[in-house]
Amino acid sequence: MRPRGISLLVLAAAVCAPLLSLAQNPAANTRPATLDIYVIDVEGGNSTLIVTPSRESLLIDTGYPPPAASRDAGRIMDAVHDAGLQQIDHLVTTHWHGDHFGGLAELASRIPVREFIDHGLPDSEPAQSAANASTAAFLRDVYPELYAKAKHTVVKPGDRIPMTGLDVRVVTSAGKVIEKPLPGAGQPNPYCADASADSASPVLFAEDAQSVGLFFTFGKFRAAHLGDLVKSREFALMCPVNRLGSVDVLLGLHHGQATSNSAALVHALHPRVAIMNNGTRKGGEPDVMKVLHTSPGLEDLWQLHFSLLSGQEYAQPGMFIANTIDDPRPEMPLDPITGPPTAMPAAPVHSGKAYWIKVSAQPDGTFTVTNQRNQFTKTYAAHAKPAAN
Repeated sequence: MRPRGISLLVLAAAVCAPLLSLAQNPAANTRPATLDIYVIDVEGGNSTLIVTPSRESLLIDTGYPPPAASRDAGRIMDAVHDAGLQQIDHLVTTHWHGDHFGGLAELASRIPVREFIDHGLPDSEPAQSAANASTAAFLRDVYPELYAKAKHTVVKPGDRIPMTGLDVRVVTSAGKVIEKPLPGAGQPNPYCADASADSASPVLFAEDAQSVGLFFTFGKFRAAHLGDLVKSREFALMCPVNRLGSVDVLLGLHHGQATSNSAALVHALHPRVAIMNNGTRKGGEPDVMKVLHTSPGLEDLWQLHFSLLSGQEYAQPGMFIANTIDDPRPEMPLDPITGPPTAMPAAPVHSGKAYWIKVSAQPDGTFTVTNQRNQFTKTYAAHAKPAAN
């Protein structure tokens, strides 16, 4: 017969063990089972952090190069810490423009990166010779040293990025698009009628056309981030048939620039929410705002910055804007201002605190969007998806 005292000790150990585990890792008992998406302010560049319920992570882009790299890496790390991460599992560089890969080396010095993903070597862009020289030096001297300590993957359309509980499809890369529609997609796209009028892309944006574009499926929740994909590649992806179907959230929007964001893409995707990674003087252009606000089924547009290029005419209510401007004007002009030259601008200066926009999605399709600046939160209940165009 087993002594009663030993039985009590065994029972006590069984009860205390899980309690001790929770005490050592309190976050394990408080993290909701949501897919979290942080759209991070890198001043009109791009950086978007995806975190699964199992805390596996995928980071899209890393903001501007030095001297702004430390600033942008710091803002990314703020989101990393908020998510409770110890590493970046997959880091996708959508394309080789400085506002998308410039902070990569600085970030990699602050946190381990397990896999570096890109579309391969960039095409030459004569209109940006200085930027090309800097990019070439990075790809020759710096990037190989970073991925030598990890894994390096060049993706093509149709590839999957393996993540537990999240389906991540590469739908565009190196100027090519998926040939077969995603499951449930493939219907004729009625918004392709005017596609030929905008089919050409300036030489300046040749590298934008190479963008790695991703489509995310988390249960019934759908989202897409297409980098800075230009209209000619949007048409290749979405015409004559819609290869993607519909999304709940459309991310990035090429900063809200009119070289992208055709109706053939935006209207056909039927996003319920769009989140624009614009800057104060970069993106939010009137033509894009018109496309977004006439998109069937769009409930809200969220922006990282108030855009002077929108003016009051196309401005969103402040509760949907994460960052305003450091020196507010006594009056805001009604008409949009003229934007900077089309050449790649230097990293904008923002002396105030930077805020992100966060999406938390549930497998049933319900999702919540939060503006970190003012804590304005809106929940979008799950509903039946519209028929894919």
